[in-house]
Amino acid sequence: MPSTPTAPTAPTGADATGLAPLVRVERFEDPGLAHVAEIVLDRPQAMNAVSTEMARAIAAATAQVAADETVRCVVLTSSHAKAFCVGADLKERNAFSDADLMAQRPVARAAYGGVLDLPVPAIAAVDGFALGGGFELALSCDVVVAGEGAVVGLPEVSVGVIPGGGGTQLLVRRVGWSRAARAIFSAARLSAAEALELGAVDEVVPAGSARDAALELARTIAANSPVGLRNAKRAMRLGADVGLDAGLEIEDGCWRATAFSGDRREGVAAFAEKRRPVWPGR
Repeated sequence: MPSTPTAPTAPTGADATGLAPLVRVERFEDPGLAHVAEIVLDRPQAMNAVSTEMARAIAAATAQVAADETVRCVVLTSSHAKAFCVGADLKERNAFSDADLMAQRPVARAAYGGVLDLPVPAIAAVDGFALGGGFELALSCDVVVAGEGAVVGLPEVSVGVIPGGGGTQLLVRRVGWSRAARAIFSAARLSAAEALELGAVDEVVPAGSARDAALELARTIAANSPVGLRNAKRAMRLGADVGLDAGLEIEDGCWRATAFSGDRREGVAAFAEKRRPVWPGR
């Protein structure tokens, strides 16, 4: 089981009272998780609804983690037992003028883009509700682990908008056009089992254990070469939407960036010497 996290580093954002951080970045004392960063959505009084300030906090937290070369894997979690994130803060949005909404748009995009652009593998640990923007945050990760009680979906068309945090693009890429179309056009709320069958989540675990399962997967990932992890993700992301020939060229460039690294030399030496590698990370 994961050890107790160390004190959070640089809490980002605050609620309306200015007293509590909206997003925390946690690091771990457990040596196996030393290279894992946990980004915790922490606005429990609003079920992690994404207000303007919380969007800024998400962007700040992801930027902090992305810049930390000691991080090899990220786990995105929630402090709320019944909700990962319920999406945009509609109470705040209800008071917006059209100009307010336009002004907020780049702030919201920076939050979702911050998760999507993390340079290392990212795992979403979803227990409870992950709806609208909340599910888009999860879809922005590379792997989604869901508790059995989770409910996910992109219901935006039911309130007169469309998924705007990447959902129309990310769900199609995960599950295919027709399956994504059915889920988005019907504003469906899916159980964890239904989402797994659809391909919208990758693993279902007992309710309440998504975080532990995600951290154990992160432990496995973080044992691998940091140079290899970053370049493998880069090759996969850049090559996902191009033709095969172009994709193979992208892969070759990322291979070259890895093959002449200290990590490659250490990995080969450790294999030959039958020991665990000590990655230089460069």
